[in-house]
Amino acid sequence: MGILSSLKGLFASGESSTSEKAEDVVEYKGFSIVPAPIKDGGQYRVAATITKGEGEEQKTHTFIRSDLMPNRDECLEITLRKAKLTIDQLGDNIF
Repeated sequence: MGILSSLKGLFASGESSTSEKAEDVVEYKGFSIVPAPIKDGGQYRVAATITKGEGEEQKTHTFIRSDLMPNRDECLEITLRKAKLTIDQLGDNIF
């Protein structure tokens, strides 16, 4: 139920949102990564948005992983590592 609660929180409005502010954009191989850890029961879930292109050409992929980290800084580090690995493995097929 934890994952379902997290997904529900992403789409809920108001104070019940489980995600905190998104971090700064990290550029990697032509892609933009915006880490967005989700607070989940005192821990942080790995989540980010990966985009490529601009305007009408922009494509976006949002991912949420089952990984939980005890603190936000560690979660940000793991999120960036997993996002870069995903880009390395899938490239434009991520969209």
